[in-house]
Formats: sequence, C-alpha cells, structure tokens
Amino acid sequence: MVAVPVALIVLISVVDILSPTNVHLGPLLVVAPALTASFGGPVMTGAIGVLAVVAQVAIAFLHGGIETMNHQVQILTLLVVSAFVVAFRYLRERHERQLNEVRSVSEVAQRVILRPLPQRIGPLRIASMYIAAAAEARIGGDLYAAARTVGGTRLIIGDVRGKGLDSVSDAAVLLCAFREASHRHAKLPDLATHLEASVCRNLAELSETNVDVSECFVTAAIVDIPDAEPVVHVVDCGHPPPLLLRGDRVLTLGSERPGAPLGLGELTVDDHLAGTFPFEPGDVLLLYTDGIVEGRDRTGTFYALAERLRGWAGEDPRVIVARLEKDLLDHVGGHLEDDAAAIAIERLPGAPAR
Repeated sequence: MVAVPVALIVLISVVDILSPTNVHLGPLLVVAPALTASFGGPVMTGAIGVLAVVAQVAIAFLHGGIETMNHQVQILTLLVVSAFVVAFRYLRERHERQLNEVRSVSEVAQRVILRPLPQRIGPLRIASMYIAAAAEARIGGDLYAAARTVGGTRLIIGDVRGKGLDSVSDAAVLLCAFREASHRHAKLPDLATHLEASVCRNLAELSETNVDVSECFVTAAIVDIPDAEPVVHVVDCGHPPPLLLRGDRVLTLGSERPGAPLGLGELTVDDHLAGTFPFEPGDVLLLYTDGIVEGRDRTGTFYALAERLRGWAGEDPRVIVARLEKDLLDHVGGHLEDDAAAIAIERLPGAPAR
C-alpha cells in the first residue's frame, strides 16, 4: 500500500514539471501523507510527508527557483500540513494502544469473574454467549455460572442493574457466592436466600463508602437440574422466565409466584419458591437476560426471542447460541443498548452422569 502514495508523489511531480510554469499542482502532494495516515503509522506517514516536501522542493527548482514567494509558500504549507497529519496519526495510534490495553484487561477480568462454562456437565450439553453493551469493555453487569453438585447441576443467570464496568463488582460478588453456596445448600430456596444475603451485605458495604445503592439490585434465575430425574427446578428472582424448546414448541417456564430481585433485603426462604417443570432428553433449556428481549430494531420492534428459537428446533446448544448472537446483532443493527447473555442447555438421551 505504500506504493500508492509514492506513485502519487511521482505522478503529481512529473505532471507539474511538464506543465506550464503558471500551472501549480504541487499542493496536491498533501494527498500522499494524508492517504498514508489511513493505513500506516506516524513514522511511515512522516516519511511520506518528507518525500512529498522533497518533491515540492524539486518542482520549485525546476519552475523558477526556490526563491519565489509562490513556491516558498507551497513548501511551507505542505510541511505544516504534513506535520499536523503525523501528529494526529500519532495521537490516534496512542488511543488505539490504550484501548487495546483496556480490552486486554477486561478479557482477563472476564475469564476470572465470568468463567467459561464447560461444554459438557453430567448428562447436559451447554453453550453460552455474552455481549457487553459498553464499547470499551467485554464484560458488564450480566452474569452466569454453573456448579456441579452431588446428583445434579445448578446454574444461575443474572442481570445487575446498570451496564458496563460499573456493575462488574456486584456481578463478581454474586458469582462467588453462588459457586461457594451451591455445594452447601441442598434446597434451591435456601440457596436463593443465601445469595440474597450476600448481595445485601455487599450493598451495605458500598453504602458506607458514600456510594448510592438505593436502586441497586440483581435479577436472577437459579435452576437445579437433577441427573436421574427428567425435571428442572427454577427459582425466579425478578428475572425473565426460562424458555424450553421441545421439538418445534417453545414453552415458558414461568413461576406462578416469581420472587423479587436480589438485594432488596426483605426476602426470606418462604419468599423463594421453586417451580418444577419437565425437562426431558432432547429438550433444550434457554436461560437469558433482558438485554436480548429488549433489543430493538430501527422501527422500535423488540426482538422476538421465542419465535426465533422455534425456528432453530433440532439444533444443538452451540448452534443455537451462535445463531442467537448473530441474529440479535443483525436485529439491533450491530449495537446493543444493554448487556446480553444466554445459556442453552440440552439434556442428552441416555447420557451417563459425569
């Protein structure tokens, strides 16, 4: 690509030299460093700028001498414009380097906080996706995790109020509490109560540092999938209900009495009721956050998750998640207003427990 600005410099110089003395094409030489800045670094841009100035000096010598005011102004103008182009290219490169560093740190944070889910847990096959709304980050306020327990698997998906890096702390607290408490509480309502207490403690500590936590909470769906029984237990804490894909039908696993979001500080074990639903071999369970169903296109139409999911019947979780991510981004025009996460879980026919 460097050959393009070099060729332009040669072409403009030759045409200018062969033209009458009253025709001045030298100012067009500024195109060369400006074009180089679009693909090259500041050093390369500066080198092309110097080459353009040298060409302008050569033109001046062949067209009346460098002593003429007209040529001196052209040389000075080209020199100043080239310097500005190099300076802006340097600032852009520094910004890109800083942005890459931020993204690198956020990727490490995501791997630590939001650990990748295994593709296989017990008799289940799992796939997940995560899209952060913040352009400078790859992690936000949505969360998910899985824990293998004695005789079953527990999963959580949640959404911290807000988006981007400001909500990462609350997500980390809830995920750590889930991973630890999943093995200690036999009943799902007890686990939900423990998570409620953890979120409340974290918010209380934040309030002591003058952070406004009056509207902080976390919605979550907590599920327990036994190995030996074709059912799924769900505790809904103010979260969008899971969807079950069975053949070409999509069922909503909504609780008759959904609980309030975690962190309100007014809930007890009795407030967390677990709903039990059939989850048979071949079924696919989809857990998701509201960033998906609240995604809008240019006309303001919400993303029809259940309808799209029905069209992917017969696919495995990995394909469903990949299609969901692409279809969602196409629907919203490539940018989400809120973080979005999803987990697809398939119960395998006759799969041995692991």
